[in-house]
Amino acid sequence: MTPYGSFTFFFILAVLLTPTVILGLTGRRFQNYNMFISLVALAIIFAGNFRGTIALIIFTIWQVLLIKAYLVYRKNHNSTLVFCLAVIASILPLFISKITPMLGTVNWIGFLGISYLTFKGTQLIMETRDGLIKNGLPLIRLLYFILFFPTISSGPIDRYRRFEKDEKAELTQEQYKLLLYDGINKIFLGFLYKYIIGYSINHFFIANLRFIAHSDFQNHLYYMYGYSLYLFFDFAGYSAFAIGVSYIMGIKSPENFNLPFISRNIKDFWNRWHMSLSFWFRDYVYMRFVFWVTKKKLIKNRNLVSNLAYILLFLLMGVWHGLEIQYIVYGMYHALLMVAYNTFETFNKKHKWWPKNKVTHVLAIIITFHFICFGFYIFSGQLFHKGV
Repeated sequence: MTPYGSFTFFFILAVLLTPTVILGLTGRRFQNYNMFISLVALAIIFAGNFRGTIALIIFTIWQVLLIKAYLVYRKNHNSTLVFCLAVIASILPLFISKITPMLGTVNWIGFLGISYLTFKGTQLIMETRDGLIKNGLPLIRLLYFILFFPTISSGPIDRYRRFEKDEKAELTQEQYKLLLYDGINKIFLGFLYKYIIGYSINHFFIANLRFIAHSDFQNHLYYMYGYSLYLFFDFAGYSAFAIGVSYIMGIKSPENFNLPFISRNIKDFWNRWHMSLSFWFRDYVYMRFVFWVTKKKLIKNRNLVSNLAYILLFLLMGVWHGLEIQYIVYGMYHALLMVAYNTFETFNKKHKWWPKNKVTHVLAIIITFHFICFGFYIFSGQLFHKGV
């Protein structure tokens, strides 16, 4: 069963979460019950998918053993080689699941949510390396973090230390009432975004472009803007569902969107769009690459280091979406935009060519919007296929 994909799923959620709400409103702990219903919800989501269920179990065991082993190792050692091998081992199942379809073989290791679970596992290894996680990770809490069902299929991507803080918190009745209120509001916002606005754009506009557009150019142009808006409302709606359910369970999962279509530039856009993903890549790819190059004194020019880091980041992000040509080009496109803007920003600080005022602010939003939409047009794959 697809998470948040049907009203049946929401009905099941309502039944499962009713005891949580009752416990929360009476000021009692509900964490143990939430761990239980996470397993029940996962069983429902993967029902009828035996291969996916087995893959999820094996993947989880693999990640837990890897994290636990590296945590024990890190107490007395700090080898860069071992760290790199641990990260590679954590990413390996995801890599295999991405590459097998391209080889024409059965994707026996892939399952719903493998990408987001990989982010969690790899993050824990990296934070252990950084000394941010020093104490032992209780097995139950680690499993709960990895298998937290509201965000399993498409995020948002949470951080363990933030998640643990929420999970251990003792909520009063009033505090839980506020969380419950916010959670229900987010779920209703999700219905508005995904099932009203997103559905309308897809069903009434994109599906009828052959009647609306009068030329092939118009067809693709309208599709570009329609798809961009549909993608936002569909994905933001899903994120609102996931965050809302998390709130009801006492976990404040991070926000994923912050009005991305009013971004002033491409950097601003990636601080607003799929924020948990972009911040993950920023912290664990961009910053680490910049720190490594700077520490080794491989390149002295800071702008060049930053641009190379952007290229690496967005190429990896493109490949993460898939190995199809549209995803790789999408990553290259955003890498080019980031390098171009980074270069322009450096130039403008010296020469003040682009002043800051209300007019230029509006112009910047309009220009950025069009660049973003063309990027989503690439992402959709329509640029590489005939017709819409």
